[in-house]
Amino acid sequence: MARRTPELGRFTDVALLVLISLAEGQKHGYRMISDIEQFSGTSLEPGTLYGALMRLEERGWIERVETTERRKPYRITDAGRESLGEQLATLRRVEQAGARRAGLAWGVA
Repeated sequence: MARRTPELGRFTDVALLVLISLAEGQKHGYRMISDIEQFSGTSLEPGTLYGALMRLEERGWIERVETTERRKPYRITDAGRESLGEQLATLRRVEQAGARRAGLAWGVA
């Protein structure tokens, strides 16, 4: 398990967390909240999640899945998957630069 420094808080981008969650398959809001908490340790409030879902849907990165059920699932679009790949590549470069500058061997490529 990753060591956490509580004083620093968490560095998160809710949109990125949502895209990562949906990259695995379609999910409704509560399931995304649970999944995100499991893989990132970040607890999202429903209002935070639904605000991000609205913004991602407006950008065309996610879409609602038609269903007759009460819970409305979302899925990532091709544009969302492409954006996720770009964001993850940027994070890898940032992580490597940070680790190198901090003298942490595990981040050196």
